[in-house]
Amino acid sequence: MKVKIHTLFQYLLDTTEADPEAFVGFSLSESPRLGEFWDALDPALPLDWNQKSFRGLPALRNHVLDRAGLAGICQPDDVLITAGAAEANYLAFMQLVQPGDEVVTERPGWPQAGVLAEAVGATLKVVDRDEASGWSLPLDAVEAAVTQRTRLIFLTNPNNPTGRLMTRGELERLVQIADRVGAWLVVDEVYADLEWEGARAPSIAGMYPRGITTGSVSKALGLQGLRTGWMICRDPDLIWDAIILRENSSEIMNILGEVIAEIALRPDRYDQAIQTARAAGLRTLERLDEFVLSQPRLEWVKPQAGLIGLARLDGIDGNAFAKRLLADPYRTFLLPGSSYGMPNHIRLGVGGGTAANLDLGLERMGELLANWQSC
Repeated sequence: MKVKIHTLFQYLLDTTEADPEAFVGFSLSESPRLGEFWDALDPALPLDWNQKSFRGLPALRNHVLDRAGLAGICQPDDVLITAGAAEANYLAFMQLVQPGDEVVTERPGWPQAGVLAEAVGATLKVVDRDEASGWSLPLDAVEAAVTQRTRLIFLTNPNNPTGRLMTRGELERLVQIADRVGAWLVVDEVYADLEWEGARAPSIAGMYPRGITTGSVSKALGLQGLRTGWMICRDPDLIWDAIILRENSSEIMNILGEVIAEIALRPDRYDQAIQTARAAGLRTLERLDEFVLSQPRLEWVKPQAGLIGLARLDGIDGNAFAKRLLADPYRTFLLPGSSYGMPNHIRLGVGGGTAANLDLGLERMGELLANWQSC
């Protein structure tokens, strides 16, 4: 199996040596510091996983169900703690999809499904979201793409990277589409609880026996460095097979990451942290929206949820723009839309807090947009 690098990761690798002074694209909330957890950490904590559950800390799994609104619907053993949502998606994909199977996914969307489909020899079917209708997912097109050979449908909700939020009704339609052919339905929820319009959507693991919900503490809580995420599924065989597969990759558990994640998801801490993240994200989103509206060569659909959105450039290639903005004298980082198969777009983000230096980044971005023809 040959896994090819996707363009998002390639761009990050290519720009590792850059030293930007501002960021217009942070995709996670401002990260807390380790010291904020000192009061709840046990200095005598053994840093091994002997006598621990291979599924993850029980208290952490309970918190995950609570946050997803699945307590009483799913059981703690329906949760497997993983090395971020990316590993959860990987574990689901690699045990379910075989050569010759079909995988249906969205564009723009998290590119992991395309990379893995190509690696295992599956056929990838891509359904384009409709920018003109606010990046909605055309469910008739999804239904048309699904056949008896479809093994897995992979989506993000809220959508990564547009911030479009699917409703309960849309998810129910997706369940009907998947169930018609017995397909599995994976919904990555890394931006859940950061909704700006409407309520959090229900998790697919509670709606469909072959539904798999994945998520992490990376985005909303800014705890990306913990590499702690999860998959939730009511099929015990799938969870058990994922445990076995993980034993041959990242092995059992990241005990320190799980301990800190459990503390962060305790109701009192979580409620305060998510309130802070929402306030900061909404404040910055309004600032970013004002900027986009002021730029004649830029337009976007304001995200309904999450910390990132895609903006369309008028007559400018997204790759060329991102690279020029990163170079002197602008020294500002953002991701080109080609990372998601959208070459005429750029990704704008509202995360990162004060470290993003967003106002400076927007000032420099405005300069480059105004002077583009002379570049």
